[in-house]
Amino acid sequence: MRRALAGLTTRGRSFVAAGATAIVCAFALGERDLLRAGVLVLVLPLLCTLAVSRTRYRLACARKLEPSRLAVGHEARADLRLENVSRLPSGLLMVEDQVPYTLGGRARFVLDRIEPRGSRELSYRIRSDVRGRYRVGPLVVRLADPFGMVELVRSFSLADTLTVTPAIVALPPERLAGAWTGGGDSLARTVATAGEDDVAPREYRHGDDLRRVHWRSTARYGELMVRREEQHWQSSGTLFLDARRVAHWGDGPGGSFEQAVSVTASVGVHLGRAGMGLRYVTDEGEALPPSVSFESAFEGLLLDALAVARTSRGHTLTPGLAALRGRLGRGRDGDGLVVAVFGR
Repeated sequence: MRRALAGLTTRGRSFVAAGATAIVCAFALGERDLLRAGVLVLVLPLLCTLAVSRTRYRLACARKLEPSRLAVGHEARADLRLENVSRLPSGLLMVEDQVPYTLGGRARFVLDRIEPRGSRELSYRIRSDVRGRYRVGPLVVRLADPFGMVELVRSFSLADTLTVTPAIVALPPERLAGAWTGGGDSLARTVATAGEDDVAPREYRHGDDLRRVHWRSTARYGELMVRREEQHWQSSGTLFLDARRVAHWGDGPGGSFEQAVSVTASVGVHLGRAGMGLRYVTDEGEALPPSVSFESAFEGLLLDALAVARTSRGHTLTPGLAALRGRLGRGRDGDGLVVAVFGR
């Protein structure tokens, strides 16, 4: 009841104030008719408060974002399903999905009535011109009486994440002359030899069988290493992004850093879809470890990382260059093609 009284609308508070004033004036002037009118005006919002506070709706909510990851300037669709799982019909419901201002502001709906075990499907579109990771939800339901005297707010806990990636420019499908590791003009080769116990090591990647761990190489390099047991050819490469604040000018879509992030995303998507195993390095060091061509998840990981990329406060490229040299200096396959995106 206390929460319901706190949910009195401006109209409800005005009725309470007017009723109380009329009752006081009725006693002061000895007017019984004014007293009856004051009591009526005062009791109406209190009855509405009692009715709304005793409402026990059981509502279920589901949300779907399609797609959950999109590029800057594109639209996504949010589908909501609100279900009344109680045995009582609902009253007037005002539904609002919490949407960040960057995605277009509020998404509000008014539902007159949901029958028992019934449901309503709602949808709206969202769009962002600024990359980032945004929280969509939770859904807020406002219960109101027919007279608009009381409004109670109840919120779901369900929320979804929308990732807005940098703008991606389609690149022409041309052969890259520098996409090789080692000497010659051939494609990069991930070295492997025949035999049952091939001990040419490489670093452990998520999903590798732990039975392939090569403990001698693990102790030598100080990180988990596995045996190569498959012979295959694959181009490898590295994306290097100079994210130093001192190397870029301007903010927003027209700034050089936003353009650099867009270039990195476009090149990464292009090379990944062309079958190249990539890793992502910034001026602060390695941001994403190497992938293999059939790991389509790397594209998503790269876009997720670039969606929230921010300028760094560093003044030197030393940590990033050390990450490149470190891999070459440990007797690995090398980095193959290196595509670097710099500022000034």
